[in-house]
Amino acid sequence: MLKAPGLFSDGLAMKTIDRLESKTASALFCDIETHLLSDEAPSHALNRYLQEPAFDTYPFNMLKKLEKTAQSSKYHPEGNVWKHTMLVVDEAAKRKDESSDPKALMWAALLHDIGKPATTVNRRGKITAYDHDKVGAHLARTFLSVLTDDTRFIDKVAHLVRYHMQILYVVNDLPFHDIGGMKRQTDVGEVALLSLCDRLGRGGASSRSEYEQVKMFVDLCDEE
Repeated sequence: MLKAPGLFSDGLAMKTIDRLESKTASALFCDIETHLLSDEAPSHALNRYLQEPAFDTYPFNMLKKLEKTAQSSKYHPEGNVWKHTMLVVDEAAKRKDESSDPKALMWAALLHDIGKPATTVNRRGKITAYDHDKVGAHLARTFLSVLTDDTRFIDKVAHLVRYHMQILYVVNDLPFHDIGGMKRQTDVGEVALLSLCDRLGRGGASSRSEYEQVKMFVDLCDEE
């Protein structure tokens, strides 16, 4: 049996995948990676996979949950988290050659909001997903650990997910920013590239404005 960690790594929630299922999961993982790295718009293939039975099984059901997770229409007029993620993945595909590690960037684009289903709440019509970056880093690590034993790759993706919201915190001088931690664990340029894709993957996003925000973020990190 292949054991897969649950929501937290303390062992409170453990899931198992039998050998046949794990083989199928590994094949799907490889297929998804091929599309992420080769397609001009990986969302086309990913939307097809979303409808397949395999996406109802662990760990791919972690991605399936994105389709049912709402977002604030003020910041995400494109709709649910899955729709946003598909836009981000396609933006990342356009820019992956700018990355020092396209594979890590593309998987981070796909998994960057994997923490939203667990953190999204609707309080009297206001939808928030506080700490989805921190929870998402753990869940990205959990997801990938089921499918690969490449710990260096897993670390890279998890750290990009963990810090993908830093652009908002740093540019707006919010108390959640952690430039030092980000610099120790990942590359600011890679975070900036993922953040650009994240911000452009929203309905009605202004390319010029988003580029300016990312440049400001990089400049502020350089000054730290």
